Amino acid sequence: MNMKKIRNLTLAAGLCYLAGLAPAVHAQQKPNIIFIYADDLGYGDISCYGMKKIHTPNIDKLAKQGVRFTNGYATSATCTPSRYGILTGRYPWRQQNTGIAPGDASLIIPTDHKTLPGMLQDAGYHTAVIGKWHLGIGAPGTTIDWNADLKPGPLEVGFNYAYIMPATLDRVPCVFVENHRVVNLDQNDPITVSYKHKVGTDPTGKENPEKLRMRTDPNQGHNQTIVDSISRIGWMSGGNSARWKDENIAGIITQKAIDFIGQNKTTPFFIYFASGDMHVPRYPNSQFRGKSGMGLRGDAILQLDWTVGQITHALDSLGLTKNTMIVFSSDNGPVLNDGYLDQAVELVGSHKPAGPLRGGKYSSFEAGARVPLIVKWPAGIPKAAVSNTLIGQIDFYASLAKLTGQPIADGDAPDSYDMLQQLLGKSKVDRPYLITQGGPLSIIEGDYKYITPSKGPKVATDVNIELGNHPSAQLYNIKKDVFEKENLAEKEPARVKAMAEKLSAVKAAAGSR
Repeated sequence: MNMKKIRNLTLAAGLCYLAGLAPAVHAQQKPNIIFIYADDLGYGDISCYGMKKIHTPNIDKLAKQGVRFTNGYATSATCTPSRYGILTGRYPWRQQNTGIAPGDASLIIPTDHKTLPGMLQDAGYHTAVIGKWHLGIGAPGTTIDWNADLKPGPLEVGFNYAYIMPATLDRVPCVFVENHRVVNLDQNDPITVSYKHKVGTDPTGKENPEKLRMRTDPNQGHNQTIVDSISRIGWMSGGNSARWKDENIAGIITQKAIDFIGQNKTTPFFIYFASGDMHVPRYPNSQFRGKSGMGLRGDAILQLDWTVGQITHALDSLGLTKNTMIVFSSDNGPVLNDGYLDQAVELVGSHKPAGPLRGGKYSSFEAGARVPLIVKWPAGIPKAAVSNTLIGQIDFYASLAKLTGQPIADGDAPDSYDMLQQLLGKSKVDRPYLITQGGPLSIIEGDYKYITPSKGPKVATDVNIELGNHPSAQLYNIKKDVFEKENLAEKEPARVKAMAEKLSAVKAAAGSR
């Protein structure tokens, strides 16, 4: 859908809904909650965290009206496990098969435990997931039939409504799924997907590079079925009427979020809005292409900022701004070349996507999991603040349970801490400790970070990112040495021993608040 049309629809929706809204808003006490979850956005990629080359005014406005955290973390340095952690309140490494999911993965989130959206359903919320899912669909051990009902999926783990890209942007099938069905699917053109062998006769990037709008890195394998002139990981045939156009993804999912807001304006709602903008393949709408001066990755950051502006404008138009909590964050740190040669490396210039941090996506160093984190809620956060409190995305489960008065059953959200007062800027007490996952696990406690020994490569040469692997222990004072230059392990063996034992104890336990 054209971005200009979406903007006009947003304005029209606001005018239509606003007239009869005021009594319902005043009657509602629980805040609406919107998570805006960016993909591969680095700590230094937005203006309020230090970006100088381009401006992100709509995201910056959230920070100017809320709490901006400088020590906020995803659970992991890659996408699938971080998404698992935020929705379950459970460290993803506690469960098998929570690594980066293939496009035909079965549902990773267990259906026998309450999730964050499920807990909010119990509190009377209407819940929606819109955008990138990448947490699997279907029962374990079964093969997905993309032409039938797709379940279990988001609706079976706490969402009332789903409009998703089922995997991620560089993996087939490149279709939207609404609730249990592929959108716009022609049953006479059924979808077949395989990650083991070629299916159908669609051209592939490997066989037909002349059909591509952007070249792929020959070392990274994004050379299978071509969809929208871009080759992907995996093979797909059929479903031609259902296939997305990459430049329209942001506009479509933004409009779906605005529609859900309008439809649920008189009751509390929760939206988990997962943008795919910075994830490869990057091909933002023509409204943004060429505008950043930093190539398609920079253009995608501008598009993400536009999305934030559209959502906040819709809230303003509907009179919902004051009692809506907006959480903005990212699933992991940045990566430039991640399979497609789109000039992200050549045009980055002096910009540092990770800001002052070392590493990036996939890394155990700080840039892997330390990410932007902003919370805005005018009714609950009357004064803007910057907080250096140690906090994790995994803590939203327990914190929002406290906010909405919901109990947490034994076994649910075992690793989530109630950090509500910190989220509201009323406390600066750190989380007792936090475990993050690059390759090896790390534990952060106070000013220090311990990275467990590991035998992997020191650098992922295909993406040019330091991974943090080392055969012996690493210890950093990340308050004084945020770039993790000086390994203090030999100087402070007692601290290394204590933190290693703490990590082992947490791993052995089921988790506790």
